[in-house]
Amino acid sequence: MSLTITPAALAAELGAPRLVVLDGSVFQRPAPDLSTMLQDSARASFEKSRIPGSVHLDALDWLWDRERPFRFALPAPDIAAAAFAAHGVGEGSRVVLYDRVGGNWATRTFWTLHWLGFEDVRVLEGGLAAWKAAGLPVESGPVAVPVPAARPFTPRPRGGAIADRDAVLAALGTPGVVVVNALSAEQHAGTGGLPYHRPGRIAGSRNLPAPLLADGTLTAEAVTALAEHAGIRRDDRVIAYCGGGIAASNLAFNLLRAGWTDLAVYDGSLDEWGRDPALPMETGPG
Repeated sequence: MSLTITPAALAAELGAPRLVVLDGSVFQRPAPDLSTMLQDSARASFEKSRIPGSVHLDALDWLWDRERPFRFALPAPDIAAAAFAAHGVGEGSRVVLYDRVGGNWATRTFWTLHWLGFEDVRVLEGGLAAWKAAGLPVESGPVAVPVPAARPFTPRPRGGAIADRDAVLAALGTPGVVVVNALSAEQHAGTGGLPYHRPGRIAGSRNLPAPLLADGTLTAEAVTALAEHAGIRRDDRVIAYCGGGIAASNLAFNLLRAGWTDLAVYDGSLDEWGRDPALPMETGPG
């Protein structure tokens, strides 16, 4: 099954039984002094303009374990699955994800479902912007409380789909395992952008910035070319990271649809790694 769907194809499916369309958007912006990343709910934007019948799943409320010490830490699998069930995703559901922020949050939601073992999920190519550009209908106004799934799905977590700091430490210098930074080239080099506690990158990591992946619209061949240019081989195990695991999910998603199979997102990413001066980082070209 394709991991993406075009706006025209989704429009033809709207209203079909068991179809659940989720908007996973969160608005993020660097603080003016670049000391941290700020985030805001996209709920008001969702109420102004959305794909008809879609549901807003706000990660700020539902998919962030605030008891853990880094930004956007995933909750336990049963809690995450219950959050999806509360928004209509259950056994037999067919899920389409979109966002209004360039694809990072749709793919973060995708990767969360992938980690939970949920299979029938696709990302809308180009997100809400492509839907509107195609002249397809939108709706606005207050939204009803989502209808919970009649049969919540049982999570069957893919343990290898999420990495922790120990897994990243073990990967450094290990043949066949590559750690890849999905942040900008400037952040990777430590020359600009938000530094996430310390400038630069996890020592020895490579760089494939998520914005190059074009909101799910690149062909698999184009994704493969970008990956190979970044030094990522198809038979590598890839651990993707960024500031808080969001752009990294975009990278992992696109590698998955381009044919990579052994993929993980470092959940803590630099929001965890950068806080600990004992963990190796480096700056400069690389």
